[in-house]
Amino acid sequence: MTEQLDRARRTGQSAAGGPADSGTTAPGGGAPGDEAPDRETPAQLSRHSGAITTGRHRVRYWGVMALLGGLSVFFTAGILGYDNPMPFGTEGYWLIARMRAETVLVIGVVVLAQAMATVAFQTATNNRIITPSIMGFESLYVAIQTGAVFFFGIAGVTLVTGLPQFLMQAAAMVLFAVILYSWLLSGRFSNIHIMLLVGVVLGGGLGSLATFMQRVLTPSEFDVLTARLFGNIGNARSEYLPYALPIVLAAALLLWWRARRLNVVALGRNTAENLGVDHRREVMLILTLVSVLMAMSTSLVGPMTFLGFLVATLAYQFADTYSHRMLFPMAILIGYTVLAGAYFIMRNIFYAQGAVTLIIELLGGVVFLIVLMRKGRL
Repeated sequence: MTEQLDRARRTGQSAAGGPADSGTTAPGGGAPGDEAPDRETPAQLSRHSGAITTGRHRVRYWGVMALLGGLSVFFTAGILGYDNPMPFGTEGYWLIARMRAETVLVIGVVVLAQAMATVAFQTATNNRIITPSIMGFESLYVAIQTGAVFFFGIAGVTLVTGLPQFLMQAAAMVLFAVILYSWLLSGRFSNIHIMLLVGVVLGGGLGSLATFMQRVLTPSEFDVLTARLFGNIGNARSEYLPYALPIVLAAALLLWWRARRLNVVALGRNTAENLGVDHRREVMLILTLVSVLMAMSTSLVGPMTFLGFLVATLAYQFADTYSHRMLFPMAILIGYTVLAGAYFIMRNIFYAQGAVTLIIELLGGVVFLIVLMRKGRL
């Protein structure tokens, strides 16, 4: 009897079985008072929802993740061990490998920051063709670097190199972004499109100012400056990592922790608010975390405009899911494979390991055109 009452509460029926006066046969074929069987039909078993909808989808997702994981291991081993002049297993071999491990760690930090920042930013803005660089992070970085050389000459490069300068650059970028967000997402504005337009205008203004200062530099000063205005793994210094790594990890973990809220934010403002999410507050928090990630990445290695867009676009194509807890790992593995592969190729084939942005922008442009022409939309 207890089991019958419990079953009735779950099905909304009375303890006597089906609805009163129904006079119909129970689903199992017995009398109306008989209990319904616990068996489910094949159609019921096949109906389910979630981040992964079918077995084929599951195989595809984990297959791509396994392939990317294998490529990541391959390129990591190549960076650490390829063309190592010392015999394998000797103390000299491991000493060189440890020195190269700093490069691998820098690549990991940059990819983690760029991948999570771009996916979260596109979710917050509900637009998959823009990147956080639209808010002027990289223009501010270029203006700071150019201004140092413009006012102090070649010696100005040393004024923006070092741990205090690294932290000050990152803090300036975060402060710039937070002021912009708090101003344009509150009060009478409260419009993310206005915020994006203002970011574009400010970024363009800073870029124009930097271009003007670059034109009056001497050729030697301009040559020294140019090396710092490209995304370059060599720009990172070992003393930056103990500070950059925990900050990036903390911001990334916060985004991961709020991934379910990101899923709701992706539905749009009206839907999110109807589901009980404070959309404006959530967007401001997401954008603040994005600004921290982008500031650390840009201050660490310089501008990498196309990297985030490339990995986010590929993650959407391969993951084919709304769940950010599945999009984030896919984007990170794609980013690491692309950046580590580009560094390995540039270092060992073209002997220009710093200029990885050349391959990234070429690959990113080709992938963007292929995706756009194949689907006809983003």
